[in-house]
Amino acid sequence: MGKPKKINDIPQNERPRERLLTKGPMSLKDRDLLAILLGRGISGTDVMTLAERLSTVIDKKGLDIEAKDLLEFDGVGNAKATLILAAIEFVRRRIKPEGIKIARPSDLVPHVRHYADRKQEHFLCASVNGANEVINIRVVSIGLVDRTLAHPREVFAGPLTDRASAIILAHNHPMGPLLPSSADMDVTQQMRKAGDIMGIAVLDHIIFNRTDHFSLLDEKINF
Repeated sequence: MGKPKKINDIPQNERPRERLLTKGPMSLKDRDLLAILLGRGISGTDVMTLAERLSTVIDKKGLDIEAKDLLEFDGVGNAKATLILAAIEFVRRRIKPEGIKIARPSDLVPHVRHYADRKQEHFLCASVNGANEVINIRVVSIGLVDRTLAHPREVFAGPLTDRASAIILAHNHPMGPLLPSSADMDVTQQMRKAGDIMGIAVLDHIIFNRTDHFSLLDEKINF
């Protein structure tokens, strides 16, 4: 992801709060929403820069994020950490109290689409329970512009903690077509074999961008 602009470098009507009011929350990137929650940065660190740094750890931890993870950052004290955690918990309880129910793996796409604007590939793993509810979505690894790497140890660590019965793999394509590469197909096979050993099914591997997605399951590739 490119270096974020400082808040003072952004025209008044294009700043996160103003855009939320005039264009709605869907027009904002994750970093912008987090900047609104933070309110301001600290001496030497603009709020947009701080939001950028925090978004990385929130991506990796997902719903498992704890106060100690946020408090490691300069400029984040108890007030900001509790505000962020309260916002995450409020959404978890009120908006999706029963978990995200999916009928098929590609139903996950709307819930990961916000990663499409990332400049690097983000490899995601969604934990799914026996009732076809998504328990958690985590960023497993962040790669280069055109590729990322994932190891079964990192992919399955979260789902094992969640006691998931299945997982869905997904990653964004910052550039180029959505067709899976040979590396994409290899990693899918690797994860399916590892999942068979651990008793956690790999339901699909989805590649997506802002407007479209490609499901290896739907196209019957390695499934």
